[in-house]
Formats: sequence, C-alpha cells, structure tokens
Amino acid sequence: MNRISLSQANTIIAAAFEMASQSGLKPLSVAVLDPGGHMIAFQRQDGTSMLRQKIACGKAAGALALGMSSRRIRDMAVQWPAFVGSLGQISPDGVIPAVGGVIVVDAEGEPLGAVGVTGDTGDNDEACALAGIAAAGLRAQE
Repeated sequence: MNRISLSQANTIIAAAFEMASQSGLKPLSVAVLDPGGHMIAFQRQDGTSMLRQKIACGKAAGALALGMSSRRIRDMAVQWPAFVGSLGQISPDGVIPAVGGVIVVDAEGEPLGAVGVTGDTGDNDEACALAGIAAAGLRAQE
C-alpha cells in the first residue's frame, strides 16, 4: 500500500465524526489527502462555516509539505513566523499552522497521506484525526 484508499479515508472521516459527536464537539470538517496532497475524501458536518474545507486541506497539505504535523508547524511558527507565514503563498493548498493536521505513515515511516480536521479546538481536532486514523487500521507519524 502506498496511499490511503477511499475506503480507509471514509472510515477515518466516519470515526472522526463519531468521536466528535460522542464528545459533544462543534461541527467538524475532515479532509484526507494522498501523499502528493491530492484530496481523496472530504466531508463536513452540518453547521460548519464556509472556509472549513480549505482550512482542513491546509492543515493536512502543510503537514505533508513540511513532513511534520501541523502541531509542530504551529510551534515552528512561533520561532520563525515570517518563514511559516510565507509558505501559504507558495503552497497550492496553503499551510495552516494550527493543530489538527496529521501525517499517516506505513510501517517504514513513509507517508501514505494526511488527515486535516478543523472545527473545534486544535487539540480536539487532532484527537479526532488520530481516532479516525486508528479506526482505519493505520498509524500516525510520531
């Protein structure tokens, strides 16, 4: 396997939504991208705001582009704000330096794609992404 399948992407989204519902979170949007940053699947819960698709994609695509979670990108933005701020202009899907973008890897640590979740707090977004990844039988980059 060299990328997340559509079936796995749908499982990731369903499990992320299930966790959000069980936890009483705000409505989420979830994007699943392949290793090249192309969208495999996207869904949003009722009541999400209009920019959520782009934000979810920007979290996931930014993670893939820099090879690290969007949590680490957020941390890097504190140290190098001009650098991280400039990345959005050169990335087709943007780079969102906010928690909720997670890279999915194979057993050797090679990327299979990424998941971007937005709608609640960054920590809750990331927890839902991780729950979805686990439900699909995949693993997140550490």
